Amino acid sequence: MGIEPKVLMTATGMWVEKYRPTKLSEVVNQTEIIGSLEALIKDPTDMPHLLFSGSAGVGKTSTALCISRQILGKYARDYTLELNASDERGIGMVREKVKKFSRYAGMVDIPFKIIILDEADEMTSDAQTALRRIIEDTARICRFVLIANNVSKIIEPIQSRCASFKFTSIPEEDVITRLEEIAKKEKVKADKKGLKEIYDYSEGDLRHAINLMQATASLGGITEANVKSSAGLTKISDVDDVLKIALSGKVAEAREKMIELIKVYGMSESDFLKYLNSAVFKSKHDKLSDILQVIAKYDYRILVGANSEIQLSAMLAELAKLES
Repeated sequence: MGIEPKVLMTATGMWVEKYRPTKLSEVVNQTEIIGSLEALIKDPTDMPHLLFSGSAGVGKTSTALCISRQILGKYARDYTLELNASDERGIGMVREKVKKFSRYAGMVDIPFKIIILDEADEMTSDAQTALRRIIEDTARICRFVLIANNVSKIIEPIQSRCASFKFTSIPEEDVITRLEEIAKKEKVKADKKGLKEIYDYSEGDLRHAINLMQATASLGGITEANVKSSAGLTKISDVDDVLKIALSGKVAEAREKMIELIKVYGMSESDFLKYLNSAVFKSKHDKLSDILQVIAKYDYRILVGANSEIQLSAMLAELAKLES
């Protein structure tokens, strides 16, 4: 996963949390899904387990938390368990935390407990198999809300036990409208070009957009130049240099510059590859197709979960070999 820009922490804390929706009607853009969910929770006893999928920052976790608040009311904090499966991917997490919570006795007047499992697609197959058993065993007193970026990585027996909802990317107009609302409340000056730059960089990920706007606010107004500076986009030309250095055979030097861009300037690994791909076309290199195939191979490896720093270093080493 990419490293997001450093976020300014003010007395009010992180804006992404401060302005997180508290009820379903406040969730941005997912109108059809929200309508279906509101109908489902009118009589919570009939609510099935839920599976939310879609790209990052489009409202999946916020929607799950809103459901918990609306069904459990004042008991939401005590009777909701929220876990991030990517932090605790193994069988132990399923057995210990989920099972312990699902067996916890002494329920008040609520229809069921709610377990929100974020990044469920990062769980191992063994952990998912164990989870399936717990879902079955605790159906009388628990409802699960599973959240995944990639639903195809969730085993079929779990998918078949859930009502599935696919969240879509948030359109530019809706992202900019939400950013304008937040900027107004925070008394931050924001111009249209600056907000458009935030949208272009975040690509429909509202969480990333809000974080980037907060980071940019520490530089003054939300202008195009400030957004570029905050996001590390001014360093795009340095990606061209990484390519040239790698192709000249200097792997260690290329790697050092790449690590600096990612760790110091906050450029995400996916953006690094995207800009590297553009740099290849600009270079008009003789071995254009070979270089592109190398980049595509390592992009895929990172996508399926390999360690990004190791893979990017290996990619630079392979690019260096092309000229030898």
